[in-house]
Amino acid sequence: MTTLNSLPGAQWRWLNHSEKGLNYNPLYSFAYDDTLCESVGEEYSAPIVHTWIHQPTIVLGTLDSRLPYLQEAMTEQKAKGIETIVRNSGGLAVFLDPGILNISLIMKDTKALTIDAAYTLMWTFVQEMYDDASQKISAGEIVGSYCPGNYDLSIEGKKFAGVSQRRLRNGIAVQVYLAITGLGSERAAIIRDFYQTAGGEYRPSTPDVRPETMASLSEIYHQAMTTPDSEARMKRVFNDYGITLAETQLSSIEETRFRKRLHLVYERNQKVLMT
Repeated sequence: MTTLNSLPGAQWRWLNHSEKGLNYNPLYSFAYDDTLCESVGEEYSAPIVHTWIHQPTIVLGTLDSRLPYLQEAMTEQKAKGIETIVRNSGGLAVFLDPGILNISLIMKDTKALTIDAAYTLMWTFVQEMYDDASQKISAGEIVGSYCPGNYDLSIEGKKFAGVSQRRLRNGIAVQVYLAITGLGSERAAIIRDFYQTAGGEYRPSTPDVRPETMASLSEIYHQAMTTPDSEARMKRVFNDYGITLAETQLSSIEETRFRKRLHLVYERNQKVLMT
């Protein structure tokens, strides 16, 4: 198994929005990651880990935003208390809620950190976080899951996490969402229903989401798992590799950059979704 010896530096900043994130739009988190990518890419900052959770939200990929009955699907979900946004990267729809922990590892982009190497780094990181799982965590497409890809993370064929990455201004954010609590099948059913409405008569061209393919770590472990426990596991992995985490806030320079990034992601979101 690939090790995490390639994690750069002996000290990382930790921007912890696991509770604060419940009070703001998920677009903030994407703007934070872009801001931090710029800081690390310019070597203004040490590497950063960013943790965040949000209220129930469907996060669309660019392709999803072109579905013919998108507005109808958004209205349908909003009536259930679920917001919809579009992120500034590829891929397909994913679901966020307070039972899902998102972790971004933000590092300087280097030749050694190829696309596959970055994905593998996060896969290995998650394997070490949950090294007491009943089975090895596999990486590979889980057909029928939402936002399927080569780096779906699963145990016994049940997907509980997905990995993505974004490169910006010589920085890279490798992101993973971890379904900690709740029912994976219920989240998948929400995305399935969204596609059924948004696709209309073009439904055959939308992803075939099968709820039974997804689960949370609580379901997989057959015990209650929590966000604080998973963050403690994350901290343990850093510690195991001699890396100290220092909880941090944005600097004044980063705050200025963040406001600009936030404006850009909101502007793009409104333009794409025509809201």
